[in-house]
Amino acid sequence: MDQRRLALIRSGGVDKYRCVGTGYLIAPRLVLTARHVVVDKSSGEPWSEIDVRVGHPRDSDRSPRRATVLWAPDPGRDVALLRLGDPVEISGTVLWGRPVGSAPLRYEGLGYPLATVKEGQRGVEYLRGVLPPLSGGDDARDLYVLDQEPAPGKRADGKQAWSGASGSAVFCEGHLVGVVVHDDDAFENRRLHACPARSFADDPQFVDLLQKYGDCSPRLIDISAALSSRLSAHSGQTALSGRPPVPRALTQAEEDLLRPLWALLEDPSLCVTHARTLVQRLGLSVPDDYSPSVPELVPLLSEHPRALATLSESLASTSGVKSRAARAELTNLLARGRALGSSALLSVGEHERLMTELRGIVEDDPALVPRAALSALRFTPLPEVLRPVRLSTDDLECAVEGLEALSDSAPVPDGTPQVPALLHLVEYVAAAVDERKRTTLREWNNRVSERLGIHPSALAERRSDAGRWAAHRPASTSRVLVEASRGDDDPEGRYRCKVWLLRTDSPPAPLPSVTDRPLTAEEVARAVRDAVHGVQSNDGKDHVPLVSVVVDRAALHLPVDEWNPGPENMFDQGVPLGAEFQLTLSCPEMSALVRNREDAQRRRWQSGHGTPLVVDGDCGTEQQVALLLKTSHRNTRQVVLHGPPGQRARLLDVCLALGVPVVLWDRAAQTYEHASRLDPLQPTGPMTDLPERVWGYRGNAYGDPVRHPARPSLVWEDMDPSPLSGLQLLDPAPLEGTAP
Repeated sequence: MDQRRLALIRSGGVDKYRCVGTGYLIAPRLVLTARHVVVDKSSGEPWSEIDVRVGHPRDSDRSPRRATVLWAPDPGRDVALLRLGDPVEISGTVLWGRPVGSAPLRYEGLGYPLATVKEGQRGVEYLRGVLPPLSGGDDARDLYVLDQEPAPGKRADGKQAWSGASGSAVFCEGHLVGVVVHDDDAFENRRLHACPARSFADDPQFVDLLQKYGDCSPRLIDISAALSSRLSAHSGQTALSGRPPVPRALTQAEEDLLRPLWALLEDPSLCVTHARTLVQRLGLSVPDDYSPSVPELVPLLSEHPRALATLSESLASTSGVKSRAARAELTNLLARGRALGSSALLSVGEHERLMTELRGIVEDDPALVPRAALSALRFTPLPEVLRPVRLSTDDLECAVEGLEALSDSAPVPDGTPQVPALLHLVEYVAAAVDERKRTTLREWNNRVSERLGIHPSALAERRSDAGRWAAHRPASTSRVLVEASRGDDDPEGRYRCKVWLLRTDSPPAPLPSVTDRPLTAEEVARAVRDAVHGVQSNDGKDHVPLVSVVVDRAALHLPVDEWNPGPENMFDQGVPLGAEFQLTLSCPEMSALVRNREDAQRRRWQSGHGTPLVVDGDCGTEQQVALLLKTSHRNTRQVVLHGPPGQRARLLDVCLALGVPVVLWDRAAQTYEHASRLDPLQPTGPMTDLPERVWGYRGNAYGDPVRHPARPSLVWEDMDPSPLSGLQLLDPAPLEGTAP
């Protein structure tokens, strides 16, 4: 990595720059960066104005250079090449690499994230951490995972702290292996993703351009992790990396590992045997003469997150650790290892076996693991990735790693370790799958529990609870909630969309939806339909889904129920949302404007009586309706509004402000004479069936709009306040850059 090749990129239109990113000079006139830094996502065309400053801010010459997009293959590969108007002559060449093997590699890079901005100027962040080659998939386009060591916190303004780091070149052992493309919210800003060099280095166009402007071709070198000189033996021992040994002092936390290690590995030959087994299981390359002492083994245990667990697995399998004293030392070793803060719960082998088994389970039933986690770990703060109703195989490793650091907080026999949250969850998953998978998971749990020193009665108690849960799992789906909103700069007729699943036994869970750009009504409808159908496939119930659309006051009059997602397949013509789902509206914004509104809603729901109020020409003023709702209809739950649109809109505000939870009106009505159009819905009939009656009418109106001229809108506010109150919904990405 050469700091002189670092590039700050600003791109946008003729009026102003819209995106900030990072790049790396790979030839005198070529800068490698991320595609989304230099291409307008809405149009798919490169930005017309691109400004590049090459070099670290400490360098003397960083004059801006105009650039144009020379190569941006496709959105599936978030990578691009810029051609500078003027060349930048820097000595040396760029080496290209491809991480291989199973052991994590150290990586580094330089970038310009938003978190570094001071007094309006971007600073440089030195990216560094660990790249685990086994994370991701087998496809050449699968992104690399970058576990970042220093990481910014969440910003108070909602903007993404990593915004601007996109395009940063990633290096392992001095070889460029990828380009940073985005961060991962599930890991609280501590994980980035990079587009691998292997996905584009052999692209004919990329090769031709590098030969034309750089007079060379990219040649990928396989890079595997080796035991670094920091972890090698002290003086007198050849460094395993081939470099001279560099001894270092142990930290206090590492010193604390020595006493239990000496007790377990007092025999030098035993230490060498377990050390060699450990290094092999970690996937590190070592020479045949590797024979460390106990102090020389400690740095490896603190460097590799699964090293201590893997060593303890090897130790637990030997007869010498079967005694009570040795078992106590092993438990003590694991407890001290947790104090290091970098020691994972599972060994390499345990992690691989669990992932193999869980991956098949998640593919068969994506909702099982989140559902089991909610019941098994109801008093444990769950990782963000487990809060949605469905878990993808891509997020499975993230979920496992998040649970490894947690205990289930339930009681255990005195003097024994707490039960890890992951083991508790595995018991619940095992109880809900077939016999073969159940046996495999329970055997895995037994071995890990024995290694950790978990008391058998503690595990048996969790297993018994899991069995009872699996035998009596209640249905938990209640409804789907859609947040539709518009930003100040969003085009007319386009909306931001976020979809949530509301369940009776858990907090709101976000469902897959498009939120990074304003959508057309058709696109919003498609996102809602896809999210609801995803829930239905796991719900197992045959009913018309309930969908509540959260809008502001201005959007209460939008024809959301008429938004049509279009054909779902070649045999489908597409049905409007209101004809497919029991769709209602909600306006929590009114609660922010009217004090005690939610108390009034709750009182009206709990009153148990109160006849519906029908607003017609005899009581059509705002003063009249307000007086009725405060006196004779103080406990009324439902209002039916008739009349012209302008008057109807003002009366709707009055009803919602006074806590009326259910309001029905006809959007198409122009006068009070149109009131009879709502008669087929039985507007004052049993209120519990009203959403279903409205759904039925909407379906008829779509099939025969002439015979069914009404266009009913229905506000339905639940008794409890909006379940999303207090949640921080993600804002759109800032205009100046795309995260990271």
